[in-house]
Amino acid sequence: MTPLFITHYTLASALGHGKAATLSALQEERSGLCANDFADAPLDTFIGRVAGVEEIALPRALADFDCRNNRLAQLCLELDGFAAAVAVAREKHGARRIAVILGTSTSGILETERAYRRRDTDNGSLPADFHYAATQSMHSAAEFVRRYLNLGGPAFVISTACSSSAKVFASASRLIQSGLCDAAVVGGVDSLCSMTVYGFNALQLVSPQPCRPCDPERNGISIGEGAGFFLLEKFPLPNPLPLAGEGAMAGGDLINLALLGYGESSDAYHMSTPHPEGLGAALAMEQALGRAGLTPSEVDYINMHGTSSRSNDSAEDKGMLRVFGNATPCSSTKGATGHTLGAAGAVEAAIACLCLEHGLIPGTCNTQRIDPELGSAIQLQHSSRKLRRVMSNSFGFGGNNCSLIFGVQP
Repeated sequence: MTPLFITHYTLASALGHGKAATLSALQEERSGLCANDFADAPLDTFIGRVAGVEEIALPRALADFDCRNNRLAQLCLELDGFAAAVAVAREKHGARRIAVILGTSTSGILETERAYRRRDTDNGSLPADFHYAATQSMHSAAEFVRRYLNLGGPAFVISTACSSSAKVFASASRLIQSGLCDAAVVGGVDSLCSMTVYGFNALQLVSPQPCRPCDPERNGISIGEGAGFFLLEKFPLPNPLPLAGEGAMAGGDLINLALLGYGESSDAYHMSTPHPEGLGAALAMEQALGRAGLTPSEVDYINMHGTSSRSNDSAEDKGMLRVFGNATPCSSTKGATGHTLGAAGAVEAAIACLCLEHGLIPGTCNTQRIDPELGSAIQLQHSSRKLRRVMSNSFGFGGNNCSLIFGVQP
């Protein structure tokens, strides 16, 4: 495939607001997980909560969109100069030539949960100030972001569980290559709500401790929230910054990274459990390599899906061994951010780009030792080395898989 250049990006998670805070936490091997203080779902567990979401105020013209999910989206859009970069692209391409493609799994369902608690006790009707279409509707996130950024191109949301905001890159590539638009704002946002915390707890997948991906004592996931946004264009910005040191780029703006390949597959094996041999995961990774025109040995690091559930970590490990063998360094960052569900693809794509930008291979946070039943080259501590190409894996319920490859372009 023709590479798509990432001319700007940003993220927010439990590790902090923006690229600098995230990079610092990864380098210092700090986790953002904390004992659950989310009052709407008071379970004994650990969560990855984004600070400051409650204080965000949406513009008056977009007041109907007010919900935790869209507040988190707005918080993220204003980080690292992202909204300003989109404004420049809007002047260059025209508002109707920039698509908005986002992933989410929760959308604004928290507002619906709260609305049901306030329903009329006589007739059961929901409160008049509840706006389903602008909050819980899956399209809410894309419509809010489109309006906030004053864009007029195609806008839609992908909701395929944990692969949602990875698959947006594939959709953007197809839209741009087909000539329907010249650029795209892609990413994802997912926020804490009762449905996900209680729902995963009902599946016996939530750990009472901070999650420990790939550890032999792992016993479940830590629910998180987060957001990540990217501006994808056909061509890089002028005057790309040179690489320096151990693969670190001088300056702060990302202007010479690109999406090189993507792969999508579906296990169709089980509603919530991946194929035990990782067949669908392997297929997604193989497709991504094929589209990028790369061999497995040309990928320098893999950001694993690495949820910390026993079946998911095992299946992903088998899929990676099938494709890469046991030589490629890999790790999971969910011990640091929590599992941000529909935003995981975008958050971890941004982490993958930070790794390329700064020559970083993150460690697997909270994990004390690697399960001896896993054979991949899973890293416990972070390290520095020159990176040219990085893969990011996102595998969702139902075996809905997506692998992305990002790389440094000359």
